This record gives sequence, C-alpha cells and structure tokens, in this order.
Amino acid sequence: FKFNQRKLDLDEKNDFYGVTPRDILHRLSTAVKEIGVPHPLHVHGCNLGVPGNMQTTLDTIQGAEGLPMHLTHIQFHSYGTEGDFKFSSGAAEIAEAINKHKNITVDVGQILFGQTVTASGDNMRQFAGAPHAHPNKWVCMDIECEAGCGVVPFKYKDQSYVNALQWMIGLETFLMVDDPWRIFLTTDHPNGAPFTSYPHLIKLLMDKSFRNDMLSTLHPEAQKATHLASLDREYSLYEIAIMTRAGAAKLVGLADRGHLGIGAAADITVYTDNSDREKMFEKPDYVFKDGEMVVRQGQVIKITWGTTHVVKPEYDVSIEKPLQEYFDKFHTLKMSNFKISNDEIVDDGRGSLTIQPLHKGGRL
Repeated sequence: FKFNQRKLDLDEKNDFYGVTPRDILHRLSTAVKEIGVPHPLHVHGCNLGVPGNMQTTLDTIQGAEGLPMHLTHIQFHSYGTEGDFKFSSGAAEIAEAINKHKNITVDVGQILFGQTVTASGDNMRQFAGAPHAHPNKWVCMDIECEAGCGVVPFKYKDQSYVNALQWMIGLETFLMVDDPWRIFLTTDHPNGAPFTSYPHLIKLLMDKSFRNDMLSTLHPEAQKATHLASLDREYSLYEIAIMTRAGAAKLVGLADRGHLGIGAAADITVYTDNSDREKMFEKPDYVFKDGEMVVRQGQVIKITWGTTHVVKPEYDVSIEKPLQEYFDKFHTLKMSNFKISNDEIVDDGRGSLTIQPLHKGGRL
C-alpha cells in the first residue's frame, strides 16, 4: 500500500524492503504457533482484486507448509484470466486446495448487489476508485505517514460482468468447500456488502431455487463463466450454525462460546422456523447476551457492552530493546503508542476475558 505496488507475487521481493511475502508469512505463522496464540495467522493475501491472482493464492496455501493459516475475503483472491473479458472464476481450484489442506481456514468476502461503502488502508487504490464513487462523495487521508484511510461509497450492479462474476465466485466457494468448520460467512463488511445483508446471503446458500432464479437475471456473459447453476448443495441449519457460530468461536479460541454446553456464556439467538430463510434470520424472536435477554421480537430492550478478548502469551522481554531502536529510527509513532495496558483493556467497565494460550505444539 505504502509504495503503491499494485502487484506482488509470493516469491517476488518488495521493491523497497527486499523481502518476499513467502518469507513474511512463514516467519509470522511459525511465531504465532510457537508462542501459543490460538487464532492462526490472519492473512490479507497478495494481489487482491488482480485478475490471475488465484495462482498466488494457491501458492500461498501450499507455502503455508502445514502451519495454521487463515486467509481473509478469499473471493477477492480467486480470479483467473480466461475468456474475452480476461477475468474468470478460480473458485473451483481454490476450493479444491482448501479441501486438501486441513491447516487452512478462510472467510469468503461475498459481494452482494446494491449500495455499500468501501473502506481500506490502501489509500492509492481508493483514490483510483474515487471516479466510480456512488454517490459521488469520498474521502482519502494519510495518517502520520504510517498508514492511510480511504472511504468510497460503491454500488455493486447485477448487470456488470465483473460484479456478477464476483457474486458467483463467492457462492461457488461457499458451496465447493466441504468443511463448514473451516469456512466463514463474511461480506468483508462493508466492502462487499454490509453485514445486515447476511440473512439474504444465508438464503442464497440454503435455497438452490432462489439462488438459480437470481443467477438467471445476471449479466449473460458472466452466467456462461460459472458452474454455479450445476451446484446442487444447500446448506443445512446445522451447517449455518457451525459456519456462523461454533466454527468461528473455535477458530479464535473462545471455549465458552459457540455452543450450549455447561459453562457456556449463553449467547443465544432464537428464531421462529420459516421456509423463507431470509425472513427467518432477519428478525430474531429473542437474543440473549451472557444469559440476559437483550432483544425481544426484533426490538432492543437492553444495551450491553461486549467483552474484550485478550490472549497473553509469554515472550522474551529482551526483544523490546531492539524493537525500541527500530521504532525510534523508522517510525513517527513511538513503540509505547502500540502497547495496550491492562487499564485500557478494561476501560469503561466492559471487562476482559483472557484467552489461554495453547501449549507449545498443543491443539485447540
């Protein structure tokens, strides 16, 4: 982002630093595992949005070498270069690789048609996208030369070849990855769609007829470039519960969330069964947070703070001296700005919950 280097393959050295993405990912994923952080390395992969990036994604999955790794918004990293538009779906190849490599988890980053807003630390990409802003308002800023922020409103259109194929690629990935414990329901909020659209997405996954009816209305050339109509899979309620609740809790190491067993936190949502899954999920009857009812018949009846979840692995404090020197030499912000004290974690009485680190070589 900082140097506006639009494309960087897994074994290509960054122009300025002289290191490759493979080097960085392998070092960090090894460190995360060895110090016992339950959540695997959270990877925003190379070449986001670049046609042909599916090969870099496949290389990244292979390059993890069995270490736990979570790949974010995989839809934006699953593009080929086939066809007249030189933009095609790589979802089948990506899903096959995920199914094969049990150390890999992904979230999808599904796009859905309609109005949203894109937000990114990639200032230059957002600036380049500003002419496509809908409505025509946007903001970009640099922050202390350390990072940036760009916010551009955007409308995904069902008659756009690219947008239609993005929609199809996400759904193909959902339907071709076998294990619901290793794939998670996201829209890369807000970049692909707001999280309020999740009920609609769940219906697309659970109702093949609804999905194919929508598919038939999209850009005709995009329809020719997808296997989506031939995919018969429909997610079950159990699979939706795993993908949106139990699997997510397990991935980040929250042993008291995502289940209804003894000692669980009692975060519970109650729905009335409805064959129209979008209507069912968009308005729960009751929501309980830590055992307290906070929503009744779609109305919020109690405001509660969430909890800050913290993992505190042991580390060699002698590393702080060279880190301090590095910050002093290269950064405009001090290392102390990046440290979070216990007082800050429990600010406003919200409390915190410490996630126990895994023992070295341990499993969650």
